[in-house]
Amino acid sequence: MARNVEIKARVDDMERTRRLAANAADRGPETITQRDTFFEVEVGRLKLREFSDSEGELIYYRRPDSVGPKESQYERTPVSNAPALLDLFSKRLGVLGCVRKRRLVYWVERTRIHLDGVEGLGNFLELEVVLNEQEPYEAAVREVEMLMDRLEIETATLVSDAYIDLLHRRQKTLDIS
Repeated sequence: MARNVEIKARVDDMERTRRLAANAADRGPETITQRDTFFEVEVGRLKLREFSDSEGELIYYRRPDSVGPKESQYERTPVSNAPALLDLFSKRLGVLGCVRKRRLVYWVERTRIHLDGVEGLGNFLELEVVLNEQEPYEAAVREVEMLMDRLEIETATLVSDAYIDLLHRRQKTLDIS
């Protein structure tokens, strides 16, 4: 499985964060509109990411729900008929929920900076450092921490959960009120 080290943080001032990311980046930005449908699986997370009416990718991943840099193991498979796959997996596995977001992507060498506007949740920043096969986790953690400093990401803004979990928690709160 491929691996990366990542963090997620809430963003209060997206324009300021965008400027900091643009200044740090050596490539980008690229704007991507995504719809991620999460399916019920026993271990890890499985989602169908749709980019357009037909194209997308199936992504399976495992990572701890913890604050701070964490290792994620993942597999990605491009799909050319996303609606058919969505229908099949929805019937066979069940749907946990759907996350819609608009993502602005910058790159700093091998690190991806995602500036996400997530429907129903607000604005977030993700850093993902892609590891090679034999590379130790600690090397990528250092890269994440250096970029957190450059982008002025405060530890208090870090988020442990996936967007789908945050949406579920938000919905439960709304249901109680």
